[in-house]
Amino acid sequence: MKRLILLFALAPWILAAAPVRILIAYHSETGNTETLAKSVREGMARVAGVEVMVRKTSDASAEDILRADGIVLGTPVYWQDMSAEARRFVERVGEALSKAGKELGEGRTAGVFCTGGAIASGKDLTRLSAVAAFLAMRFIVIGGVDEEGYGTTGAQATTAGEDKGISEKEREEARRFGERFARLTKQIRSGVPR
Repeated sequence: MKRLILLFALAPWILAAAPVRILIAYHSETGNTETLAKSVREGMARVAGVEVMVRKTSDASAEDILRADGIVLGTPVYWQDMSAEARRFVERVGEALSKAGKELGEGRTAGVFCTGGAIASGKDLTRLSAVAAFLAMRFIVIGGVDEEGYGTTGAQATTAGEDKGISEKEREEARRFGERFARLTKQIRSGVPR
């Protein structure tokens, strides 16, 4: 009986000591979204006590989804929206949580980053589409911060034009997003007020 009482007394510290698990799931055809995913992971690595799983959307399993305290989705922009592969992943998130009898994303965090060929290629619409899906599943959505300190719907990169690929400036925005996402997910999971 004393052991049981001690276990309940220590439960908050045991939970706090367990790592926060974050899944970064991305779809990338050209490697640009994958590069941004790596930068998001680098930002998350700045936060102690966070375990990051990086998977292609097609490789992320139901177990990966269920283990995650937070999910970050990376997608290229296709016709002003996320790719079909990214959309299939979002649907699998809902299916996995529903089948497991979970209250969908309740108490979990979600975020989005994207890459698009042109400045006005629909990056905001793409992120908002994914954000809306996560909100419908009751996730707590965490956005990013641009270099001027304003909030964003997540990191982004413009991959065509004069500056092809992912620039260092865009990678740093992704790192800031990753760090913020990991820090806030950890705070939400531990119940520590900001």
